[in-house]
Amino acid sequence: MNKFILIGFFLSVIAIFDSYALKPSDCEVCFGVVEKFAAGLTSKEKKDPKVIEDKFRTFCKTAKGKEHRFCYYLGGLEESATGILSEMAKPLSWSSPVDKVCEKLKKKDNQICDLRYEKSIDVKTVDLKKLKVRDLKKILSDWEESCEDCIEKGDFIKRIEVLKPKYVREDL
Repeated sequence: MNKFILIGFFLSVIAIFDSYALKPSDCEVCFGVVEKFAAGLTSKEKKDPKVIEDKFRTFCKTAKGKEHRFCYYLGGLEESATGILSEMAKPLSWSSPVDKVCEKLKKKDNQICDLRYEKSIDVKTVDLKKLKVRDLKKILSDWEESCEDCIEKGDFIKRIEVLKPKYVREDL
């Protein structure tokens, strides 16, 4: 009788741990970057961890935003303070799935899964007056525009309205 209780207990513990598997929404930047990076590797490159590390450093040179921050955390940038790049390269060379790679990275540095992609703002439909100044600045930054004379929220809104025809296509 005790054996059955013990076996039942272990099976329930295994089921609990299995339900805590890392999901793409839990670690979205890691999943996105690792999937995109792995898709760009040839089958020969995927077999050698050192080649993977070198390719990742090259990949990171063009990364922007949260992907750049992810590269920084892994050690894919020259200015990175630490380096856990091998923790990504080795599992990839063993053909481990992305969720397992990100799980391993999360164990080394929990910040990796704190990264989230910024939600894009649909300038065509959003009421600019309801946005925060930081969101207005982000719109201008995404357009690679600046507003040197902007001091108040209204100034940013005016600048965006002036630039809107250049960057927002009106579908007929």
